[in-house]
Amino acid sequence: MLIAGVQMDVTIGDVDANVAAMIERLRETRAQGARLAIFPECAASGYCFGSKEEALPFAQPVPGPITAAMSAACAELDTFAVFGMLERDGDRVFNAAVLVGPKGVIGSYRKVHLPYLGIDMFTSFGDRPFDVHAAGDVKIGMQICYDASFPEASRCQALLGADLIVLPTNWPPGAECMANWAVNTRALENAVYFAAVNRVGTERGFPFIGRSRICDPSGNTLAESTGTGEEILYAEIDPARARRKHIIRVPGKHEIDRLADRRPEMYGPLIAPHTLKRPGRDS
Repeated sequence: MLIAGVQMDVTIGDVDANVAAMIERLRETRAQGARLAIFPECAASGYCFGSKEEALPFAQPVPGPITAAMSAACAELDTFAVFGMLERDGDRVFNAAVLVGPKGVIGSYRKVHLPYLGIDMFTSFGDRPFDVHAAGDVKIGMQICYDASFPEASRCQALLGADLIVLPTNWPPGAECMANWAVNTRALENAVYFAAVNRVGTERGFPFIGRSRICDPSGNTLAESTGTGEEILYAEIDPARARRKHIIRVPGKHEIDRLADRRPEMYGPLIAPHTLKRPGRDS
């Protein structure tokens, strides 16, 4: 499958314009042969809201009008898309990513790890286990931005059979090392494809750094952005390669298996509840 990472600017609070821009780029990526386009975090809404009350008018249910518009475009073009939006569920707002295809919503994800920044200061913590969803023959795990700082998230999705992990993100200054190193590391340590797609532009004083990147299961960079402007990255992925966890470099002398070589009985501290305070949320 040829995939596309759409590094684009977003207008805060203008859902109609943002969705129209995504559909326009979806047409472009499909014309280039891509069957999956990945858009940034909160691409439908913008990110730097000052309160939950301000953000609520731009949050929608899943499924809802935003997903209907994106699904209709996917049906017309016979393609798939992952994009970020604000999901409203009753009085709660989640920072969400949605996978849609020709038949509608395939799956959605609510951001689990929330930094004290932008809309994440006011959204609810993701309340669903990590999961994977099929887009054609490719099994996709969705995360959002800060989630990639926690290797447990990617490991969960690798164990669930992900071929490709997608990371819509809004990396600001300070996230350069994440962009430069973490994407490759998450791909390598789980033997999966990993696509991080950042936004660009400046929103309410916050600039975004671009640096989108797609990596292969060996941690090699397949495509990366060349700057901080709007850009589309393309890369070919082979699900069969991501499913070969047993890697034989020298038969009988040098073999590794990223999943079978784990020692989960030694990892108890990872799942022990913590009592640490989260700055800004527990203070």
